[in-house]
Parts: sequence; C-alpha cells; structure tokens
Amino acid sequence: MTLADFLPEDVSLTIAAALCAVAFVSGTARGFSGFGAALIFMPLASSIAGPRLVAAVLLVIDFVAAAPLLPDAWRKADREATAVIVLGALIGVPAGTYFLSVLEPVTTRWIISVFVAALLLLLLSGWRYRGKDHAWLSVGIGGLSGFCSGLAQTGGPPIVGYWLGRPIAPVVARANIVLFFGASDFFSMISYASTGLISRDSLLLSLIVGPVYAAGVAFGSSLFGRASEKVFRGICYALIALAVVFGLPALDGVLR
Repeated sequence: MTLADFLPEDVSLTIAAALCAVAFVSGTARGFSGFGAALIFMPLASSIAGPRLVAAVLLVIDFVAAAPLLPDAWRKADREATAVIVLGALIGVPAGTYFLSVLEPVTTRWIISVFVAALLLLLLSGWRYRGKDHAWLSVGIGGLSGFCSGLAQTGGPPIVGYWLGRPIAPVVARANIVLFFGASDFFSMISYASTGLISRDSLLLSLIVGPVYAAGVAFGSSLFGRASEKVFRGICYALIALAVVFGLPALDGVLR
C-alpha cells in the first residue's frame, strides 16, 4: 500500500503535503500557547481542500489527541457547571454540522473566514466574562461554541473567554474546558458520522495529517519556557490573521 492509497480521489500528493505543512504550523501554535490550531488550520486547509473534508480531519485528530486528557479533567472539573454549558453544545453542534453539510463550499469558506476573524478580535481584546453566573448564559455560550465547532471546529475562544473569567481555580477552569470539548467533540463525531462527513476518505487522510499535527504539538511544547510567551502569542495572532487573509475565497484567482 502506497501513500496515494490513503488519499481521497480529489486530493493529490501536493495537496496532502500542503495540508501537512498547515497542520504542523497549527500544531506548533497549539503546543506552545494552547490555542490557535483550528483558527490557523481551517481557513488555510479549507482553501486547499474542501471544508467538509478538512473539518472532519481536524475533528478526528483533536478527538484522538484530547482523549488522554479526559480522565484527569473528569476528576478536577466542576462537573455540574460543565454539564449546564454542555447542554448548549448539544444544540449548537448539530446546527453547525447541518450548515456545514448543506452549504456550498465557497459559502462555508466565507463564513469560516468571518468567524475566525471575529474570534481573533475576541482573543486580541482579552475578553473575560466576569459577571454573575446564569444558567441561560452558560447554555448560550455552550451553544455558540458548539455551533462554531460543528461548522468549522473553531469553538475554543468563547468557552476559554468564559471559563477563564470565572472566580474559580485555574486548574478547575482548565479541567472544565477540557471536559467541555471532550463532550463537544463526541457530539461532533456523532453529528459528522450521521451526515456522512466522517468517511473513509477523512479517516484515511487523518492517518497522514494526524502524525504531522502531533509532531507540531510536540515541537511547540518543547519551545515552551525557552521562548517568550508574549512574543509567541503575538506570532500566533499574526498567523491567524494571515490564515484569514490567505484563506479568503476572493483571493483564489491570485493565490491559487
């Protein structure tokens, strides 16, 4: 069996190599700073291959990568509070998946670009929710994050901004975030499988892209403590901005 046997019919070796390069850069950002992988990967990867395919690939990769973190997160998380916000994802994920499955790829790419640009502004603003807890707000944040995850696997910033602003221990906030995304990814796997987005093509392509992404995460993790976190976060923000620009469908005739 050759490498070409793992590739979908419309994905050439050149496209696969480009996806691996994007995955390595995205993984490096994730490994060092803990964020930014999907915000870099999705705009660029969806301009190289179809957004449905690359969203499924990223979901499979993240689902596998996050699984070992769940037992510790289960022990440390505020499971009751997390369950409330997970209710929102139970609604948002299928809605986002539906739009991913029915919209034209170019339309989806425009939405992804707008989403990622908005989420980048949210990250740059340093927003943290510091108001009172309300069940309806928790469900709403979970629904928004779930919708972004279902459509483009970009549900991180709303949840991170919400949990890190809560008056709780950082270890609990982190565990809540990990546990939420474990549930959100599980819902996404079911939604993607039921709509045919998880397919033989996406699973086989994940076997190629996944190890490269993991190598990027390991490389980024090795840089932590040896490089300025402030500088590296600035680089991550710049990479996300460049991903939005280079992933714009309007530039297809110029860049591709």
